[in-house]
Parts: sequence; structure tokens; C-alpha cells
Amino acid sequence: MRGPIVPYVRDASFPVRTAWFTAPRRLLDYLLMYVQEGEMIARVEGRRHRFRAGDFCLIQPGELHTLEGPAHTITPYVHLDVFYNPARERSFVVGSGRVDISGLEEFMQPRLDQAVGVVIPTRFVPLSPAQFRDTMLKTIGIWQRRDFLGQLEFHYLATSLVLSVLQSYSRGSSDSLDQPEFLNWITSFMSLHLSEPLSVSDMAARAGLSASRFSQVFRNRFGRPPHQFLLHLRIQRAQDLLHHTSLTMREISDQCGFSDVHHFAKTFKRLSGQTPGSYRCTNQPPR
Repeated sequence: MRGPIVPYVRDASFPVRTAWFTAPRRLLDYLLMYVQEGEMIARVEGRRHRFRAGDFCLIQPGELHTLEGPAHTITPYVHLDVFYNPARERSFVVGSGRVDISGLEEFMQPRLDQAVGVVIPTRFVPLSPAQFRDTMLKTIGIWQRRDFLGQLEFHYLATSLVLSVLQSYSRGSSDSLDQPEFLNWITSFMSLHLSEPLSVSDMAARAGLSASRFSQVFRNRFGRPPHQFLLHLRIQRAQDLLHHTSLTMREISDQCGFSDVHHFAKTFKRLSGQTPGSYRCTNQPPR
């Protein structure tokens, strides 16, 4: 049985590490992480997730997982209970290598999908990533002060983090298909992951819709199909990089999610009317 939502921060920090690894474990509470610098690999219930700078990670109670930073990373994190548990002050952060948590049921937090019917992926995208990041970092800083007023403030901030996560993935009355704000998150999601192969099926699953229904709702909301919208975002990003950086065509192609330079150049010319090289020459910043 779940209790009321009363977030309780158990541990929080700003670890700066080089080439680190946690052995398999299962947690009693939630682990919220932000990749501030570097890359992180999480293996959760047999599935591999790769996180880059700017990504958010959520490990839920009971999930078998390992975490790895292949090189230098800064990965702020918060261990917290989401639901009230009268035994919460006796609970603890499960250490690396501990998989068997039998006998600790009194401390075990319920998963969000089981407790409130909201499915949150391991790599999640808040509705407002920058605001979520700032709130999370502030929560960690205040929690580390350990003063009386700080306790009240970091519990308040932790509540806003939980609310943001749930709002980002809830499909309730506040995020109805019929309301204009539905899918507002998708443009930020696309922009944050332009370098990755995003399919309509991936985005539809993120929205909790079938691919065909997602495409229909997206077109009604933004006036064009999702793949065309994503393509225009990639070209806009490429134009920005051509104008403001000296990156090579291959580097720009990779950053903007194109399979190769030829595909990038062909698509760029079709949508902008110029080759990438011509665009760069005619849009040099003033010296």
C-alpha cells in the first residue's frame, strides 16, 4: 500500500568522479540523477541506457541496476522517498553490490506505475528541463546545509521535483489530448536529442500513444508531421552551427542527427535552398 506523497530526501550530493562503477544493486528508495558533465551508462533490468550531459535518470525502488561513468563525470543525485513511510528515518541507501533486499519490506517504496499509474522511463525528460535542473541542484545544495529552515525548503523543492516528474508523464485531465498544451514537452525533447535517432514510434511511446494517433495529434498541434518538424529542427541547428562555429561538415552532421554528410548536405539544400558550404560563406559573422 502506498502512503501520501510526502517526499523525504535521504542523501544528495554533487559527485565529481573519474572512471567509476557501481556493482549490481536494488534500492529501497528512488534515485534521481542529472548528468552535468561527461557520460554515464545505466543498465536497468537488463536494458542499457546511455546518458549524455543534460540528461536525467530515474532509478525506481527494486530495479536491478548498475551505473558506470567511463571517464570524467559530474552527476548530481538525490536519494529520496516519494511516499510517506513512518519508518523512513530508519531506512537507508542500499550500497553497491547488494541485490537481495528481502526482509526490508517495511522500508520499500512502491514504484510510481504501481502506486499512481504513471510510467516514468529511466531516461526521462521533464516538461521544463532547465527549470527542473535548477530546482534539483538547489535541492541538493540546501539539503547539504542541514539547518532548520533548510529542511523545510528542501522538502518543498523535492515536492516540486516529484510533481514535475509526474506531470511530465501523466495523461490525466490536466494533459488531455483535447487541450492545446498537450505535447508542449515534445519540442524540448526533440531539441535535447537532435543527435540521436528519434523515430515516430519512440516519440509516440513517450507520449503514451500509438504511432498513428501520435502523428495525428502532433500534426493538429504543430501543423506538420513529426518527422518533418524534427527535420526542420535539425536544419535550424545546423544553420546555427554553420554560422557560429568552425565545426567540420561531418561534426555538424553528427551533432544534428544525420546518418552521413551526404544525407545532411542533400537535406540541407532541399530545405534551405543552399548547400551547407554556401550557407556558411554567405552567413559569416561580422568581424
